[in-house]
Amino acid sequence: MSDTALSRPAGASRLPALSALGPLLALILLVILGAVLNDNFLSAGNITNVLARSAFIGMIAVGMTFVITSGGLDLSVGSMAAFIAGVMILAMNALLPSMGVGVPLILVGMAIALAVGLLAGLANGLLVTRAGIEPFIVTLGTMGIFRSLVTWLADGGTISLDFAVRQLYRPVYYSGLFGIAWPILVFAAVAVAGQVAMRHTRFGRYCEAIGSNDKVARYSAVGVEGVRLMTYVLLGLLVGLATIMYVPRLGSASGSTGMLWELEAIAAVIIGGTALKGGHGRVWGTVVGVLILSLIDNILNLADLVSPYLNGAIQGVIIVLAVVLQRGKSSSA
Repeated sequence: MSDTALSRPAGASRLPALSALGPLLALILLVILGAVLNDNFLSAGNITNVLARSAFIGMIAVGMTFVITSGGLDLSVGSMAAFIAGVMILAMNALLPSMGVGVPLILVGMAIALAVGLLAGLANGLLVTRAGIEPFIVTLGTMGIFRSLVTWLADGGTISLDFAVRQLYRPVYYSGLFGIAWPILVFAAVAVAGQVAMRHTRFGRYCEAIGSNDKVARYSAVGVEGVRLMTYVLLGLLVGLATIMYVPRLGSASGSTGMLWELEAIAAVIIGGTALKGGHGRVWGTVVGVLILSLIDNILNLADLVSPYLNGAIQGVIIVLAVVLQRGKSSSA
């Protein structure tokens, strides 16, 4: 079967218009609600803070979109980020005496973060594609492994970056270009590249074809295992990239770093309209989903409506509702 025949799964173009516009309308309503509840909501400082904090989850969620679209799942991304941060900080501290405080040390640390993320994603992908283990089981296991490893490396405490190195590294989070913070710019670039890859490349088409029906994709000469493996590798790289932008914010890593990031990333993907069972992905919808979650969190904090400790519960409810809506839409199709 040709690429044309594999262009998009049947029914993807027939999704109700409301399902595509729903997340965007919800985002607009949240902005209006936030502005009504708090005068500082639309201030430049608050908007920048929301977008910068969204960037970490956003980068990861873009990668998660490809994994879920191809029929996979990854529960380990939060623990993976913590492990990457711990290894990155330990490596930079260890290289400090020989390299000194400078940009080369920062660049080496960034390269290490990307390499560890790639290897972690590769490990997940190989266990899923080569060992044939269910993605839920694999990533549930590696979630515990990564979290335990960083806790062990920190000896139950916190791994802190050398103060001088941290001061040099801080602008990666707190500075930017034309008044826009670097995490926001990097997230925007990742989102644009992800949207182009999903909609206009063979890789994106294959992800949707595999998630829709992997047997048909296999009969059509699509390298199913290879494409699925690449989605996990891509996600691992993006977790590494998100960690690079996150470390200068606090300059430390511990067993609690990245807690519930996997929940937020999956929630953003599902809210954005990507089918949980695979076969249809929306990167732009994922970006909207990330912003929706961040705005809900921000509005709750500014308005003091509920305890911030309940944010995880609210996100869990949102995931359940999004999946229920997806099932209702599928059954009525």
